[in-house]
Amino acid sequence: MNERQDDLTGIQDVSQALGVSARTLRFYEDKGLIEPCRIGTTRVYTRRDVARMQLILRGKRLGFSLRDIEEFLVLYDADPQHVEQMRALAERCRQRIDDLQQQQAAIAQTLEELEKIEAQALERIAS
Repeated sequence: MNERQDDLTGIQDVSQALGVSARTLRFYEDKGLIEPCRIGTTRVYTRRDVARMQLILRGKRLGFSLRDIEEFLVLYDADPQHVEQMRALAERCRQRIDDLQQQQAAIAQTLEELEKIEAQALERIAS
């Protein structure tokens, strides 16, 4: 462990700072995406762990799968210039944008149909 002692943070502090539960942190640890140190039975998180969790949470918020997020993290660790990570990220972002645009079009169509049905129903009630 080459982190300074004052750079270590307990699970409760990390969960509070990130706005997630301790269970969430343990979930990502079980998936191998973060690797907190242990002092006895206590998990302690380095700045690196916290930064990785921030990336994981951002990825989840943007709709990326755990597999995608894991790939980004592996590329981040393997490529000091982050070229491959950025290439993969750009590709996945484009895919996600395309998916969301398709969903947006489907939602717009559904809303239009529902508004027509609503109007027809109200028209029948009024007559």
